Amino acid sequence: MAARHRPAPAHPPVPKGELRDGFKFRGGRLSLDLSATVAGRLKDSPQDLLQSPADLGRWLWASGLSTQTQESTPEELAQARELREAIYRLALARTRGESFSARDRAILNRWAAEPPPAPQLGPRGILWTGAGVRGQLAAVARDAAELLGGPFAERIRNCSQDGCALLFVDTSRSGQRRWCSMSGCGNKAKVAEFRRRQRADDR
Repeated sequence: MAARHRPAPAHPPVPKGELRDGFKFRGGRLSLDLSATVAGRLKDSPQDLLQSPADLGRWLWASGLSTQTQESTPEELAQARELREAIYRLALARTRGESFSARDRAILNRWAAEPPPAPQLGPRGILWTGAGVRGQLAAVARDAAELLGGPFAERIRNCSQDGCALLFVDTSRSGQRRWCSMSGCGNKAKVAEFRRRQRADDR
């Protein structure tokens, strides 16, 4: 009896988990995950992970907004970076209890007013179609507007790990979450505390 072959999926599956195709998804919201595409913000030489239009296409795919990697334009890359930095500054201001920058609000609101992609039910879950890169950035901006102006704004936190600039939404019942990731920064902090206690005991 001849073996039955399953048809190949139309698109590669979107990766899951906190680390996807070289990007960190630890914020709990799409907009905060976009702001995480600068590695080492607090260091002397931060690294922009959106170096090229292809990088932006990879991030949009890894985020689930695109069903396949796509090539964006240099203009769209510059716009994504501008939106990313506006979101980061607005979220940081929220954590500090500061007023929002009028310029950053204008950038965010301009993008949030763009037509977003349409959600469609696919064979393996939700898919986003139409609107292209601009629409996908609009979806990120709308997420940021809803987060910063909604009930979870008070739950935006800075990671407590030294050197980590990631922002996240604390959805814990106690509201006392300290790290962007228990498997990442949380584990590093616990290891450091364990070693500190060992050194204290050895004295």
